Amino acid sequence: MINRSSLTLYAWLSVSAAVATIGLKTAAWVMTGSVGLLSDALESLVNLAGALMALTMLSIAERPADENHAYGHGKAEYFASGAEGALILIAAVSIAVAAAERLVNPRPLERIGTGLVVAASAALINLAVALVLLKAARRHQSVTLEANAQHLLTDVWTTAGVLAGVGAVAMTGWQRLDPLVALVVAGNIVRAGVRIVREAVSGLMDTALPVDEQHILRDVLEQLKPSGVQYHDLRTRRAGRRRFVSLHVLVPGSWTVQRGHELLERIESDIRCALPEVEVITHLESLEDPASWEENGRDK
Repeated sequence: MINRSSLTLYAWLSVSAAVATIGLKTAAWVMTGSVGLLSDALESLVNLAGALMALTMLSIAERPADENHAYGHGKAEYFASGAEGALILIAAVSIAVAAAERLVNPRPLERIGTGLVVAASAALINLAVALVLLKAARRHQSVTLEANAQHLLTDVWTTAGVLAGVGAVAMTGWQRLDPLVALVVAGNIVRAGVRIVREAVSGLMDTALPVDEQHILRDVLEQLKPSGVQYHDLRTRRAGRRRFVSLHVLVPGSWTVQRGHELLERIESDIRCALPEVEVITHLESLEDPASWEENGRDK
């Protein structure tokens, strides 16, 4: 069983990293006057908002099932990742506006060397935290930590691009390189934001389990056929870390209720062993009854 309180500790780690990098990147912007570094600092504000959202939603997702939420609160994680994606898009717009103004009115950069060192330190903090979150997300099957980690990795690439742009300005003296790099950064952030929002919407729409997990599930069920047992109306979905599987199992009508019940218990146990955090619902039917082959609510 997953210790969900440990996931909120990862969210607190993300919050701490965001606060630290906001301070460092803001200091770098003040030192240099670079709009690229300003754009980087603005994205760190989004990181902080996303981390706070992740902390809140992970706490909600931990709540047990109740009368009004019989399947639990796991989908709260998709709200966190969707909100983070939306915040990323807002940050991209802010960066683009600031960069466009600086393109029209270029300004010389100051104290570039010190500013680059400070910004690079912030990038290293984000990289370390992102790698920790990514590992935890995969181990605990958390879409919230996954989105937060991917966002931080995007931030690392953003900082790298900004540092390259500021360095190019220092070498060439062409001031417009700084806002041009900021516009490229904004475009990259938009791409990341759209992807995160798309994945969140997909989860809220009860998308089926990933293809590799469906293959695992079907491998388990195919073992039934040599014994003359059939299955159909297989449905899957995922809500955060939890997986849901339902299917109809068809057995000879001459079987006793006890024998059928024991078979369903074995099928459910085999599926739980093959897939983590899965809830299985089975329905027993007779092979000889034509009505057993009807798929409820869907066309054949």
